[in-house]
Amino acid sequence: MDQAQELIEAARTTAEALYAGEVVAHRSCGVAVAETFSRPVRAYSVLRRGGLDGTHECGAVRAGELVLAELLGSDDPSGPVPEPLLAAIEEYRERCRQTLDAGPSGLYICNELTAMFTDFQVPPRRRYCTSMASKVAATVAEVALRHGAELHIAPLPTS
Repeated sequence: MDQAQELIEAARTTAEALYAGEVVAHRSCGVAVAETFSRPVRAYSVLRRGGLDGTHECGAVRAGELVLAELLGSDDPSGPVPEPLLAAIEEYRERCRQTLDAGPSGLYICNELTAMFTDFQVPPRRRYCTSMASKVAATVAEVALRHGAELHIAPLPTS
């Protein structure tokens, strides 16, 4: 396995462990993706359960875009959006359309994605969302690397 594949796999397994809550304490989907890429997690907490109430986009999917923006964006607030970021977001969104199931609206609205579960706290829903977070993290890693980002996958914390 080459270095890029190792980073992609590390991103997938780290996000999976952070969300699943079996090896370390459970993180919300957006926080799990952010923490996977060593990003400060405070702002990502609002992505929990699709904007806190389930009516917004899946936190993992949204976090993927934000991580790409942090990795490939610019610190110049008045400058143009960097071309690598534009290309990466376009590719990321396309990869999500290809690999993730969208809800009935064609979007990744949390309540739509999890409507099949009788209760948000049931184990099958947690496994579903764990899969979403891990797929998103792997996709972010792959896309980021392809567009020139330098990745730092966080080691699993001790709690």
